[in-house]
This record gives sequence, C-alpha cells and structure tokens, in this order.
Amino acid sequence: MFRKGRYRAREAETPADIGAAQRLRHLAFHGDVTGAGVDADAFDAICTHVLIEEVASGRLVCCFRVLPLSDGAEIGRSYSAQFYGLASLGAFAGPMAEMGRFCIHPQARDPDIPRVARAAMTRFVDENRIGMLFGCSSFKGTDAALYADAFAMLSARHLAPRRWWPRIKAPSVVRFAQRWRRRPPDARRAMLGTPPLLRSYLAMGGWVSDHAVIDRQMNTLHVFTGLEIAAIPATRQRLLRAAAS
Repeated sequence: MFRKGRYRAREAETPADIGAAQRLRHLAFHGDVTGAGVDADAFDAICTHVLIEEVASGRLVCCFRVLPLSDGAEIGRSYSAQFYGLASLGAFAGPMAEMGRFCIHPQARDPDIPRVARAAMTRFVDENRIGMLFGCSSFKGTDAALYADAFAMLSARHLAPRRWWPRIKAPSVVRFAQRWRRRPPDARRAMLGTPPLLRSYLAMGGWVSDHAVIDRQMNTLHVFTGLEIAAIPATRQRLLRAAAS
C-alpha cells in the first residue's frame, strides 16, 4: 500500500502473510510468547488483511483485517452480526467495511504505528468508497465495573442514532446504558478506561451500542461501533488524508 517513515503498510498476499498476522493476534490477545499459537477463524478467508511492518527488519508490528460489503443488505455476513442484531443497518445504502482484529505487538510502543495503521485504513476507505466503518471495540477482561466511568461516558454522549440502533442478540451482555445512565462519569477515568482505537472512532463522530457483549473466549467486553464517513468533521478528514498521502 505505502511506506511512511520507519514503517510500511501492505495487504497480505500469501498464506504465510496471513499466518504471521494470526500469530501476532494470538500474542496480543492471548499473551502467547512462544509464537506457536494462532488466532484464526472462518472470517479470515473472506477478509483483506493489512500488515504494518518495520521496514529495516521486516518485523510485523501491527495488523488488522477488513471485510468489505457492497451495502447494508450484506451486514449478515459480518463478524459483528454473530453478536448483535443489526437489521437496522440493512437499510444502509452504499459500501461498508468491517474492521476487526486490530492489534499492535506488545513490545512495539512507537506512536507512529497506530498513525500508519489509521493512514492505511483511510486509504482503504477512499479507494473503496466506503460509506460506513463498523466493528467490535474491545475492553480487556469481562468485569464491566472496571469500566463504569467509560460506559457512563458512552451512555451520555456516544450512543448510536436510533435509525442504526444495534439490538441485543448475544446471550451474555452488560446493559451499560441502563446500568450507568445516571452516573456522572469521571472524565479522566473514562478516558483511561476507553480503548485507544475506540477513542479514535469517537473523536471522528463514531457511536456505539447501548450494551456490551461478554466474550469469554476472547476474555473481552465489546461494544458495536459505527462510523459514518460523511459525518467525520471536514478538518479531521483533511488531516486523515494528509497522513495517508
């Protein structure tokens, strides 16, 4: 795709590329330092995988996958549709893309890495004329009380528009908008408790479901997250495209 400073972003081209991404995901999500395990599922075969590599060493430092959909009528094909009732999004006209399995190598702390990842996603959005990005934003662990301020903040400011409202489908959920809707959130704790990727979506005008799914297999709580590209403020769009150029 492109090179930026010390890093390059590219789409996976071979089974070995996808295997490297699956091993990084297993390390990031499950703490497997042996490098022998893989995080894999059936969706890998139908997604585009984006790799962020260190140019000098070739080391994979970040990855994510993208599932393009022609319009909302295909929403049932998405990973998220396993956990959320997304019938309302079936009315979305125009291309969509689900972004998932985003992770950064635990030992790679360069802030340029997420910047390059955002730039790669921006290019994908523009090249494919994507009208909405969506996916599952994950909170580590399954104890919702640890994120009470973050969930209170989401409830107060960032719930989905009614026309796109995600419904409950998973058997185990935390109805945080109901549970903490009257809790005045502590701004600092809310910010620290919100995953960085979700913070980025919210800063661009993104929104979330009113409940979190308890995913014990991945040891996470996750909320459905949507971002309409046309709703991103013009200034932010210019900055994103400048970084992707």
